[in-house]
Parts: sequence; structure tokens; C-alpha cells
Amino acid sequence: MPLSEAMPSLKPHYATLLSSAQGAQRRQRRLVLAVLAVCLAALWICGAFDLTRLIDGGPAIAQLASEMVPPDFGRWRHWLKPLVDTLAMSIAGTALAVCLSLPLALLAAPNTTPSVWLARITRVLLSALRSVPEIILGILFVAAVGFGALPGVLALALHSVGMVGKFYAEAIEHVDPKPLEAARAAGGNGFQVIIHAVLPQVLPQLADITIYRWEYHFRASAVLGIVGAGGIGFELMAALRLIHYDQVSAILLTILACVIVVDGLGGALRKALK
Repeated sequence: MPLSEAMPSLKPHYATLLSSAQGAQRRQRRLVLAVLAVCLAALWICGAFDLTRLIDGGPAIAQLASEMVPPDFGRWRHWLKPLVDTLAMSIAGTALAVCLSLPLALLAAPNTTPSVWLARITRVLLSALRSVPEIILGILFVAAVGFGALPGVLALALHSVGMVGKFYAEAIEHVDPKPLEAARAAGGNGFQVIIHAVLPQVLPQLADITIYRWEYHFRASAVLGIVGAGGIGFELMAALRLIHYDQVSAILLTILACVIVVDGLGGALRKALK
């Protein structure tokens, strides 16, 4: 068929594609505008546009900043053990969270769960766990088991089970189904299918999620110390109560340096596991 004769029949298709593309662009613009409107409304509700209040707070902020400079590192020897405790809390909390998250993730993923209802119940449980902030869990565990690193570890682990379990379940849900079908066809039971067909596909993703969570746990551990869960946060709270803002700034800089080191270690671990 000559091109001149084929062009009239192709015009409706071009018009349909063009109309579809324009409709998608309009929907995208409306979505962006809606998100922007929600963000502006949230800022207004929180008082971010109250310039008078922000200006009135300027002198107090300047006074606080002047009291924090220069940082006082005179008590740095007293911070070494709390820093070690904070690092230990982050590692122990991550290890415990992984041990609890993986079985729950296998129950929550639709391609590995023995029951649809069990998967739904497990997902609700994971949602419930991650809905409670670590700071609240830390207060509850401090009241239950006393001060120290143990309530911090329990709070980190329990909250992270909800988040890590969700990420693990999503990774398991999107594995290639062919190895699973092959393992089942070969007579493998559920445990063998998971070990030989599921985990080899998702181990790199699970490792990435775990390392990222460990990095987060170190930062969260510093905050949990404020409620009595041990670590460097306890020293930070003590300095705040004594109004030693120069020590506060020194502790914050120390935490920042440790966070940078932990992030660097996490990046090196990710590269090593690839």
C-alpha cells in the first residue's frame, strides 16, 4: 500500500496516542498541584508562615548559639563508654530485629505464606509495630526492665520489626516465581523452597535493608538515651539539664562524627556484599 494511502488510516491512531499522552500530563500536573497545596496547608497549620513569631525567636536562638560556642570537650573520656554502649545497642537491636523480621516476612509475603488470612494478620501486626515510635517503646521498656542499654535494644528491635519485616516481605513478594515452581515440582517442601529458591534471590536486598537499618539504629540509639535507655543520649540529657550548652554542642559534634563513621562502614559493607 502506498504511504499516501496508509497515512489517513494512521491519523486516528496518532490522535488517540496524542490525546492519551496529553491526558496523562494533565493528571500529573493536577497531582503535583494537589501535593503542593497539601504541603503549603501543612506549613500554614504548623505556623511556618508566622514571621512575627520567627523573628521574635531570633534573639533567643542567637543567645543559645552563643552559649554553645566554643564546644567543651573536657569530659570526652566520660563519653567513650556511652558511645560504645550506643554502638552496641544499634548492633544488638538490628540483629534482634532481623531474627524476628525474617520469619514474619515469610508469613506476610503471599508467595511464601501458608495461608492468605495468616498473611493479612501478619501484615496488620507489622503495621501495628511500626506505628509506635521508638521513644514511646523506650519509655515503656525502661519502666518494665529498668535503666540501661537493654530497654533501648528492645525498643529498637520491636519498632524495626514492623519496618524491616515490611521491606523483607515486599522483596520476597517480587522474586522470580520460576525457581519456586521448579523447587516444588522437584518435591521440595516449604522450608526447602524458601532455602533454595527464595533466599538466594533476595539476600542482596535483605542485606541492603539490614545495613540501612543499622545506620538508622545508631542515630535512634542516641535519642533513646534521653529517656534513660543508656548510651550517649543519657550524657546529652544530663548536659541539657545542667544548662551546659557548650558540652551539648560537643556531644552533638561527637555524635555527628560517629554517624559519619557508621555511614561509611555501612557503605563499605554494601560494596563488599555486591
